[in-house]
Amino acid sequence: MKNYETVIGLEVHVELATKTKIFCACSTEFGGAPNTHTCPVCTGMPGSLPVLNKQVVEYAMAVGMATNCDITQNCKFDRKNYFYPDNPQNYQISQLYEPICRNGYVEIKTEDGTEKQVRIHEIHMEEDAGKLIHDDFNDASLVDLNRSGVPLIEIVSEPDMRSAEEVIAYLEKLRLIIQYLGASDCKLNEGSMRADVNLSVREVGAEEFGTRTEMKNLNSFKSIARAIENERNRQIDLLESGEEVLQETRRWDDTKEYSYPMRSKEDAQDYRYFPDPDLTPIVISDEWMEEVKSKEPEFRDEKMARYISEFDLPEYDADIITLYKPLADLFEETVALGNKPKEVSNWIMGETMRLCKEESVDPDQVSVSAENLSKLIKMIEDSTINRGAAKEVFEAMFKDDVDPETYVEEHNMKQDNDEEGLKEIIKKVIEENPQAADDVRNGKEKAIGALVGQTMKATQGKANPGLVNKLIKELL
Repeated sequence: MKNYETVIGLEVHVELATKTKIFCACSTEFGGAPNTHTCPVCTGMPGSLPVLNKQVVEYAMAVGMATNCDITQNCKFDRKNYFYPDNPQNYQISQLYEPICRNGYVEIKTEDGTEKQVRIHEIHMEEDAGKLIHDDFNDASLVDLNRSGVPLIEIVSEPDMRSAEEVIAYLEKLRLIIQYLGASDCKLNEGSMRADVNLSVREVGAEEFGTRTEMKNLNSFKSIARAIENERNRQIDLLESGEEVLQETRRWDDTKEYSYPMRSKEDAQDYRYFPDPDLTPIVISDEWMEEVKSKEPEFRDEKMARYISEFDLPEYDADIITLYKPLADLFEETVALGNKPKEVSNWIMGETMRLCKEESVDPDQVSVSAENLSKLIKMIEDSTINRGAAKEVFEAMFKDDVDPETYVEEHNMKQDNDEEGLKEIIKKVIEENPQAADDVRNGKEKAIGALVGQTMKATQGKANPGLVNKLIKELL
């Protein structure tokens, strides 16, 4: 068998975090009853006219600047004509001839740890289509136009990636840049970040690319990795058996781990693009560009370095926390409320990540508030609750973001700091465990753990462990 190289380029669609759609004032909020976030413009009614949302342009510029693109200061919109049931106008407003951003790149780390540039061919603005909901019971397809007109940017890479690992590294880098900018939440499960994979294979050393296919319906990093591996093997099997790879669009079924052809791949002329006559060209001044650039936030790499130098966090902690913007926000906001950075980090690195894994929650979706985490930490510090109880409280916060003070009161979890009462309980524990008591008297420090454990059991976990430890030593 010959040695083959995989060549991959991506088209990444990102829904922008504007409150209203790209050409009308309808809400972009996810969910909602079908066809309730609609108006004559986004449902394609005759005579309706689009009006451009300025924030869409600013988000597109911000992403372009952060990915080292050239900004097209005179750009415009074009109509991409095609019929599909969830496309109400029978055309999509997009940018073909003058996209807003061109010739950028992002740097990723490859599997061997070296830096690699993945070039960005262009970033253009466009509107999203609606959504088809297939009703098998009634043998019908229903159209929901809530998503129609939601603003998108499409980030088109050059075919610079050579493995699934490089693709995931590139997507992770894009996701972090866009999230830190606040341009999108990039939730793959809600469709606010979607990737189409263009893939071909060629013999190692060959200069010309092979015939590429495009795979759609990829909404998680894991499914993207599986689809790439499957399509690579499918194309190699075809070539090894003397067959041709057809240029086509394929639909990936992640449940069956199988892709099947949807249609032959269209060329630009099939869409009969022409400039949109209802929208004026966009003129981006130097001043406007400078204004957008001045709002650029601290990105992940700088934030990670600052956490290490300013907060004295271990590199491992800083690496994990900054990998997810909501966790970085939680960390900084909790520290700002007067808590020790390492203590806050411990709760994020320990209990937060444990519960994310157990509850199958993406760290991006963590909803614990800084105010409540700060309250919990302070209750431990002032001995209101012990750490064992705090873990139970944190789990309730993680699931429902409950107020920890209210939760502790309602569940009678306050720590017992009554020395005289605890002494009586400890005396009884010592009487019932003479061997452990003798071991402690004889200098076996570890034996005190058994007595502490029995005391905690007798107080239903409410005793202050530090105080229990101190009183046992005094009594023995």
